[in-house]
Amino acid sequence: MQPKIAEIAERIRALREIMEIPPEEMARATGVSTEEYLELEKGEQDFSFTFLFNCAERFGVDMIEIITGENPHLSGYCLVRKGTGLPIKRRQGFKYEHLAATFRDKISEPFLVTAPYSEAEQDKPIALSVHEGQEFDYILSGSLKFVHDNRIEILHAGDSVYYDSGIGHGMIATGGQDCVFISVVMRRVD
Repeated sequence: MQPKIAEIAERIRALREIMEIPPEEMARATGVSTEEYLELEKGEQDFSFTFLFNCAERFGVDMIEIITGENPHLSGYCLVRKGTGLPIKRRQGFKYEHLAATFRDKISEPFLVTAPYSEAEQDKPIALSVHEGQEFDYILSGSLKFVHDNRIEILHAGDSVYYDSGIGHGMIATGGQDCVFISVVMRRVD
């Protein structure tokens, strides 16, 4: 078990217990079975971005607090120089770099994402995620095969997609090379 995973799992468990939320309720909130939720909370498997995002939403905390244990503190602006965003590896092969980790009270989560190209994934169904809110992805380089509610689109450098992330969506790099894109995940505002 990796220490980072164990630390995140402990923070999730502690928040759930402090807030007196039953595991079954957290499982529903995060879109997994109760058994899978308990495995995740014990640090027995790695977390998806969607799981972490949904935990943060249910707990009413910043996702960065769950990942790092630190509360974002900047409010005027947050400057991130090239290559210095908070690295988050939460989906196999995908590399996420959080571009506003230290900014508090965010209404969105901006990332620089690298999706690795895999020949083996090209003809398989794409794993779908669901989380409250909306998302915007802008392709910087490479090509992305994007699925939303059973519709498939191929996006290339300069293309973008804005969508309801409460509907099943997923993506893989296609075209023989990694795909680099900006992803902005926005919370639902009532």
